Amino acid sequence: MKKLAAEFIGTFWLVLGGCGSAVLACNYPDAGIGFLGVSLAFGLTVVTMAYAMGHFSAHMNPAVSVGLWVAGRLAGKELLPYIISQVLGGLLAAAILYVIVTGNGSAIGNFAANGYGELSPGKYNMTAALVTEVVMTFMFLLIILGATDVRAHQGFAGLGIGLSLTLIHLISIPVTNTSVNPARSTSQAIFVGGDALGQLWLFWVAPIAGAILAGIVYKTFFAADKEAA
Repeated sequence: MKKLAAEFIGTFWLVLGGCGSAVLACNYPDAGIGFLGVSLAFGLTVVTMAYAMGHFSAHMNPAVSVGLWVAGRLAGKELLPYIISQVLGGLLAAAILYVIVTGNGSAIGNFAANGYGELSPGKYNMTAALVTEVVMTFMFLLIILGATDVRAHQGFAGLGIGLSLTLIHLISIPVTNTSVNPARSTSQAIFVGGDALGQLWLFWVAPIAGAILAGIVYKTFFAADKEAA
């Protein structure tokens, strides 16, 4: 239960901090933080939760949990409870964010939802979005698996993982608004509805595919002997 509570709280903070910065502060008149600020916000949520909850669990992302399971770092019986906790944490954060955003009478707009075509910030098509999400999640998982390897320098994993998520956002916000996290995508799409909900499938399929591939690659080529066995 401690692990599941940590996943719930961690994903809650990621969505509230990351999506909250995008919705509330990205384009704020005269002092907006822009894409750079939003990218840093997502990275900071991971860094802070990695050090606050990492000694329990800090995946905060169904794709990360799937990738760690494929790599032999998570028991199969834990996978579904982890994903449920992450999705619920993201949904609570989105609900709170909805209350805040509408507190001055504003509409929620795109609510930092992920998308392609007309829902893409740069109007990138489905193929571009699919490739982006697969590749970015693949790299994210490789970094996570490497940074948390027993042979890696201890104590720096959270910083490396958080900075990698910042870089991923810097690259891919214009394409998809950056998902690499099905729980984050689901939380926002449910409140936006319409096409955002209709495109949600891609933001489950692509990150999980990238995570599975990364788990296979890491276990095959880079894992410690006991992990590869």
